Amino acid sequence: MMKPAVVLLSGGLDSATCLALARSQGFDCYCLSFDYGQRHNAELAAADRVVKALGAAEHRVINFGLAQFGGSALTDTNIAVPTGGVMPGIPVTYVPARNTIMLSLALAWAEVLGSRDIFVGVNAVDYSGYPDCRPEYIAAFETMANLATRAGVEGAKLSIHAPLIALSKAEIIRTGMQLGVDYSLTVSCYQADTQGHACGQCDSCRLRAEGFAAAGVPDPTPYAAA
Repeated sequence: MMKPAVVLLSGGLDSATCLALARSQGFDCYCLSFDYGQRHNAELAAADRVVKALGAAEHRVINFGLAQFGGSALTDTNIAVPTGGVMPGIPVTYVPARNTIMLSLALAWAEVLGSRDIFVGVNAVDYSGYPDCRPEYIAAFETMANLATRAGVEGAKLSIHAPLIALSKAEIIRTGMQLGVDYSLTVSCYQADTQGHACGQCDSCRLRAEGFAAAGVPDPTPYAAA
């Protein structure tokens, strides 16, 4: 029998590649997506498409309202999404506590499933400066998970897998292409329209486009009309 793993799936390029990697390693994947009050639900529709294309044992969407707090351009429409290029520092698109909440919910489901493995597509190279995408953060969360759960206390070690964390966007794309990921199904834009058309100007769009160019792969992203 294949081992169960919980895979965080946003519907973007990185998480789709992460799912493909988990499947290629022989895991039976239970995908978890989140409606956390983000600007659009196009990425959730993309997550559904990715699951149908790549396959998974189950796909659930969890709702939690970070828009109640705001504090990010992705959850507060009064804060504009930057479109002037990737800048140093932590950008306003950082969503406070998002990855911590998502990983905690994945941890809860993993315990129920009897899974010892959680996959997350965070990246510390092309990551726009988010503090919760760093190796130190992933290592700290894994330590906490093994202290805070019955499984961990009873000696069944839980592992947080971040297989993309040291890869460039181009390397991620090449890996996904080898595993048969159809990137036209994914949505990475911070302010995509209802059809999933990308703006082409936000940090996520720029990193994605640069990744396809560096990988020598045609960009399949549908862009909104200028």
